[in-house]
Amino acid sequence: VWCPSCLILNKHLKKLKEEYSNLIISRLDYDMDEEKIFKYNIGDKLPVMILLDEEGNELKRLIGEKSYNEIVDFLEV
Repeated sequence: VWCPSCLILNKHLKKLKEEYSNLIISRLDYDMDEEKIFKYNIGDKLPVMILLDEEGNELKRLIGEKSYNEIVDFLEV
């Protein structure tokens, strides 16, 4: 709730979920999910989107506030 860029990202994620029904989106809270934040090496700059494969391996990441179109481009593997 304290990250303005994350709040903007939430709107984009809602739209993405409507357009890509097979997309699985998991959200982490920087303060509440410390173990996963450490595991994925999130760092201090938010938001961070990490694209994982079926086994949970990181394919790529996108850091910082991005437009909807930038996020769509990021999802194109």
